[in-house]
Amino acid sequence: MENGEKILRLAVQAKGRLNEESLALLREAGITVEESKRKLVARCGGLPVEVLYLRDDDIPQAVAMGVADIGIVGLNEVEEKGYKVEVLHKLGFGACRLSLAVPKGAGYDSAEWFRGKRIATSYPEILGRYFERKGIEAEIHEIAGSVEIAPSVGMADAIFDIVSSGGTLVRNGLTEVEEVMKSEAVLIGKPGLDNGKQAIVRQLLFRFEAVERSRGLKYVLMNLPQDRVNDAVDLLPGLKSPTVLPLAEPGWCSLHAVIREADLWARIEELKSIGAEDILVLTMEKMIP
Repeated sequence: MENGEKILRLAVQAKGRLNEESLALLREAGITVEESKRKLVARCGGLPVEVLYLRDDDIPQAVAMGVADIGIVGLNEVEEKGYKVEVLHKLGFGACRLSLAVPKGAGYDSAEWFRGKRIATSYPEILGRYFERKGIEAEIHEIAGSVEIAPSVGMADAIFDIVSSGGTLVRNGLTEVEEVMKSEAVLIGKPGLDNGKQAIVRQLLFRFEAVERSRGLKYVLMNLPQDRVNDAVDLLPGLKSPTVLPLAEPGWCSLHAVIREADLWARIEELKSIGAEDILVLTMEKMIP
């Protein structure tokens, strides 16, 4: 800390997919993280922020204790650990679900199947609350790592674990039967940060939201006969309405619009049908309100 400058400490996962996506989000938000594979703490440029690298399941505790001011971690870890932190923002990546899975051919018909069974999991608190809500008494066996092999080696009758694509379950002869919660990466914060640090958090959130608004959007420019502008506007409502600019050639204009990527090709075909030419599609980096 130099000359009393406030530094916001952000905890991120030390390795793995959330590490990569968290650092990518920071880069997109104009925050450069000092390159280092061995440092526990790395200084950043672009905002008064430093990054603290931790295991994902240690991040909620670190934020609650004030070791870090904020953190990026899966919502599942926040719910499992139960530390007093605030969920400041959902970040839109790291999506997964926590589900119960049973061996294929187990004759599963409802959640009652789990009554009296042994379930292996790394998330005993979340599972315990789920069974309590359902009024089901089961034996929850906490294990760390390789949860999916527990039924095949006789450690458990079923498992409760993170599921993304479901491929790991299939490879281990398991079938997903009950989704208990959805999870994604979230930004968490320690309650009661001082005004200086809260101001940095607001700046950070402003940048994150600008990056998020641009995801899945394309900026499209085209030349269009002036008498077809109203038809094009009907096709392209845009964020407010398309921008229309006159061209030097009489009877023609340039139309600019933002289109969702999922709708891009259908809209281009429709625009071509009403006379649009020279269509240029650009990637959007930021969307500032």
